[in-house]
Amino acid sequence: MSWSGFSQTAIDSSKIQLTKPVAKLVIQDLIKFDASYMEIETLQQILKETNQKVDTQSELNTNLRSQISTYQQMLSTKEEQLDTSKDMSKELERAYKKERRLKKLYQITSMVGGAAILLLLIQ
Repeated sequence: MSWSGFSQTAIDSSKIQLTKPVAKLVIQDLIKFDASYMEIETLQQILKETNQKVDTQSELNTNLRSQISTYQQMLSTKEEQLDTSKDMSKELERAYKKERRLKKLYQITSMVGGAAILLLLIQ
């Protein structure tokens, strides 16, 4: 095989000549195509960045919903603790009143007993 088999010269040497107005239109079309291609690339980049922002916002939204759920659970736990504390306070108050009544009863019975002893001693 010879080197001439790999030649890069054109075999068909026919030339196409365009008139000046047609050449201008071809150039304008090529420029418009280049501008459109660049615009598409820019729009694709903007779309990619926007999708990334949407994904980030979705993650933030999920995290915020999780935090809200956690705070609601904490709030319900605190409300349960408050209810338990109120119940315990009421029970303690009832027990205190009962003890006070018993103490008064013991005092009264002690006075009655002391008075009875005094009466017995006096007679």
